[in-house]
Amino acid sequence: MNNRAALRPDCFLKAAGIVWLYYKNQSVGTYKPLTLKIKILLLALLPLIIISVAITTVHQRQIRELSEQEIATFERNLLASKKEELRHYVELALATTTGPLSMLDQGKSREWVEEEVKRKLTALSFGADGYFFAYSREGVNIVHRVQPYLIGQNLIDIQDSDGKYLIQNLLKRASEGGGFERYKWRKPSEGGQEDKLAYVVEIPRLGWMMGTGLYLDDITAEVAAIREDVQTNIESTFVTVIGIISITVILIILVGLIINIRESQLANQRLQELAQNSLKLQVNQRRTFARELHDGINQILVSTRMWMNLVDKKWQQDAGRAHLKKATDMLDQAIQEVRRVSHDLRPIVLDDLGLEAALRQMLKGIAERSEIKVSTRIHLDQALPDIVVTNIYRIVQEALTNIEKHSGATEIKLSLLEQGNVVSLRIEDNGKGFYNVRRGGLGLKNMRERTEILGGSFRINSYPRVPDISRSQLTSGTIISAVFYLEAVYQSSRDVEHES
Repeated sequence: MNNRAALRPDCFLKAAGIVWLYYKNQSVGTYKPLTLKIKILLLALLPLIIISVAITTVHQRQIRELSEQEIATFERNLLASKKEELRHYVELALATTTGPLSMLDQGKSREWVEEEVKRKLTALSFGADGYFFAYSREGVNIVHRVQPYLIGQNLIDIQDSDGKYLIQNLLKRASEGGGFERYKWRKPSEGGQEDKLAYVVEIPRLGWMMGTGLYLDDITAEVAAIREDVQTNIESTFVTVIGIISITVILIILVGLIINIRESQLANQRLQELAQNSLKLQVNQRRTFARELHDGINQILVSTRMWMNLVDKKWQQDAGRAHLKKATDMLDQAIQEVRRVSHDLRPIVLDDLGLEAALRQMLKGIAERSEIKVSTRIHLDQALPDIVVTNIYRIVQEALTNIEKHSGATEIKLSLLEQGNVVSLRIEDNGKGFYNVRRGGLGLKNMRERTEILGGSFRINSYPRVPDISRSQLTSGTIISAVFYLEAVYQSSRDVEHES
């Protein structure tokens, strides 16, 4: 009951305040403005919570007031029924005295009649604590089944714990023709003072006050049990309302989160598609520009270089040949620069030889100019999209450059495999490795971005070399893994074609 009582209507307002403070203070002393989605969610939740709190509060107050009225009515009705019950008991007791009293008319002595009446009243009882008592008009106790030691004592001036002259009041009610009196008296079954309701009348011809009573603690306990049941029902209703409101709030939050997640996924998918399309356009433009440089300007420069060589052979003046030598050197530099720019824009080898041959040529070059041992395993079942080919080539190029410059490796293993619509790239070396894989440099970030922009997954595992453990079983090196899902690339292309 204490746990249910702890649930108050203002808990909803406190919860709303906690939510507000959470979004207001994401960091200490820092105010973070609420996003539009959070504002919309709060606009949906706060009116619901406020209205629910108001309705629940009014409903609980009305239920409590109504229950108190019903309990009071029940208590009055119960007390009225008990009074009626006492009246019947007294009437039955009077009926038992009719026989002895009639003997007065037949010549029996008053003493005999009194003893017979006392005997009959003493024999009567009901319930665990129900008995009859009788007093003379002077307040002397005549009959008392439960407390016989009171018989013969004058109790006219006796008072209860509230200061009532209870015998005087009982005698007064009997002289008025009968009535009810409430006072405190010792309860036989418990031994303590309890509230008691008595009904008394006057026995005709004897002038005695006779009556009986019942203890009100039973009524109080019964009313308290009913009040407890009503309170339990009220609290159960309140808990049910809280549960319904909580479920409603949770459902609204879940629906909002689902919509938010779905919108975020659609937005991310759209951004990814736009990025892929932009990358495809960039690749196509670079390929066209690189081809123009290679086939156009570069060929013109090469032809010019040949003509200048011919002039050099036929020109006999030393000064002129010196100037021609400078021009030839500058032309060689221009040719090399055009080739470099053309290769950076789009490796011509990809268009001429394909991805597999281009990768093997790249690995062969690193093996020739260094002492690194290279092993290659490439298996491709189909021609890959240009955007995937270009990104794989650039990732391998960046990885090999980092290995050659920084790792100190003596062995490189490259694996490029296609299974279904999944292409897996794995580059492994036995270099010195590094610790901060998450941070990395610009090259690692570029490799990750090239993979993830196509909807793939990128992972780096590096095992740094520990000094002075030449005899240990530990190994060092770095493993770069990239997985490309061709279906996502194809789907993005179909979506773009459909929209256009």
